[in-house]
Amino acid sequence: MYRILILFAALLLGACSQTSELQRPEPPVPKQWFVNGEPAAGTLLAPKTQWQDFFTDPQLQTLIAMALENNRDLRIAAGRVLEARAQFGIAKADLGPSANLLGSGNVTHSPTEVLNGAASATSRRYDLSLSSVSFELDFWGRVAGLNDAARRSYLASEESQRAVYLSLVADVASSYFSLLQMKELHALALATLESHERSLSLIAKGRDLGGANDYEFQMARGQLEASRASLDEIEHQRTVATNRLNFLIGNAPWTLAPGRSLADQAIDDDLAPGLPSEALLLRPDVMGAEQRLRAAHANIGAARAAFLPKVLLTAGLGAASQGLMGLFTGGGAWAFQSAISMPLFDGGRTAAGVDIAEARKVIAVAEYERAIQLAFREVADLLSSRVSLSRQLRSSGANARAQEIRLKIAQGRHDAGLVSYLEVLSAQRDLAAAQQQNTQVRRARLEATAQLYKALGGGNGLKREDTPATSTVKQVAVAPTDQPLH
Repeated sequence: MYRILILFAALLLGACSQTSELQRPEPPVPKQWFVNGEPAAGTLLAPKTQWQDFFTDPQLQTLIAMALENNRDLRIAAGRVLEARAQFGIAKADLGPSANLLGSGNVTHSPTEVLNGAASATSRRYDLSLSSVSFELDFWGRVAGLNDAARRSYLASEESQRAVYLSLVADVASSYFSLLQMKELHALALATLESHERSLSLIAKGRDLGGANDYEFQMARGQLEASRASLDEIEHQRTVATNRLNFLIGNAPWTLAPGRSLADQAIDDDLAPGLPSEALLLRPDVMGAEQRLRAAHANIGAARAAFLPKVLLTAGLGAASQGLMGLFTGGGAWAFQSAISMPLFDGGRTAAGVDIAEARKVIAVAEYERAIQLAFREVADLLSSRVSLSRQLRSSGANARAQEIRLKIAQGRHDAGLVSYLEVLSAQRDLAAAQQQNTQVRRARLEATAQLYKALGGGNGLKREDTPATSTVKQVAVAPTDQPLH
C-alpha cells in the first residue's frame, strides 16, 4: 500500500510539473495599416527582396559590403551569438552522462618504529577507472526545460544579430544619401556664391556710374555674406556625414568612383506593407522577443520540476594493482550507485524560484507585445512619411522650376530697365532656397524608403549569401518561429 501511495504521489507531482503549451499573445495592433484614411498599398515585398536588388547604386552596394565586413557593432552581435551558442552547448551536455578517465598511483613506506620492530615495508597501489559521474534521470523535464531555455536564448541572440545586420544596411544607405545631399548642396552653394559675387560686382559698378543706389549694394553684399556662411555650414555638415559613414563602414576613409546622384537613385519605393500579423512577425526584433518569451516559459517548467525528486546515477569501471603493469593484466572492478533526493524544507527557496520564473514570463509577454506595438508604429509612421514626402517632392520640384523661370523673367525685366536689381536679387534668393528644399526632400524621401525597407524586415524571408566569408555572421532562411505556437 505504501509503495502504491508513493508511486501515485510521484505521478501526481510529475503531472503538476508540466507546463501548458505557450499561447502566443494576439498582436495588440490594428489589423491593417492606413494612410490618410486609406489602406496602405504597394507591390514589392520587402522580406523577399535582397538589399543588393533594392539598393542598386554600385557605390552604395560597395559601401554596404564594406560595412558588413568591418562594422564593430555587427562583430559584437556575432560574438554574442557565439557566446549564446556555447551556453546552449553547456546546457545540452547536461542531458547525457559525463565520463572521466581517472588514473592514480600511491606509494607508502612505513618505518620499523611504526611497525613495532618489524622490518620496514613499502606498499604500492595503482588505479585506473572509467567513471560516469552524477547522471540525472530527467523524469520531470527539469534538465530538458533548462536546455530548451538555453536554446531559445541562443535563437534570440541570432535574431538580435539579424536586427543589427538589417539596421546596418539601412543606416549605411541613409548616411550615403545624406552625403549625396551635402555634395549637391555644396555645389548649389558654390553656384549661388558665384552668382552673388557677380551681382555685387555689377551693382558696385552701377553705383559708381550712378545707376544703382547704396540700398541695392548693401542688400547684394548681405546676400553674398549669407551665402558664404551657408557654404561654411554645408562643408561642416558634409564632413560630419563623411565621418558617420566611415564609422558605419568601420574602415579607414575610403575613396570610390563617383556614384549616382540623388535624382538617379533607382529605388523602388512601392513597398507593400502586407498585413501587420504577417509582416511584423518577420521582423528580427519581434522574433527575438518571441524567443525570449519561449525561454521564460521553459524556465517555469524547470523551476516547478525542482519540487520533485532527483534521481542520480553514478557508475564506475576500472582496475587496481600493486604494480603498474598489473593494471592491464589483473582483475577488474566496478561500482554502481543510485541516489534520490527530494526537497522537504528550504525556507521557500524553491517556491521563490518558481515565482521568479513566472514574473519573468510576465515581463517577457509585455516585452513581446511592446515590440509588436513599436514595430507597428514605426511602419505606420514611415508609410505616412513615404506618401507625404512624395507629394512634397512634386511640389518642391515644381517650385524650383517656377523660381528658375521667375529669375529669367526678372533678369529680362531688369535688362529692359523696367525694374531695379532688387527683384533679381530676390529671385536669386528664392531660387536657391527652392533648390535646397528640393534636395532635402529628395534625400528625406530616399531615407524614409530605406528605413521602411528595414522596418518591414527587408530580405529577412530569404536565405542570405551576401555575408563576407571572413565574418562570423550567418544568415539563414527564417520563419516567424521555428515551431508553431498553439
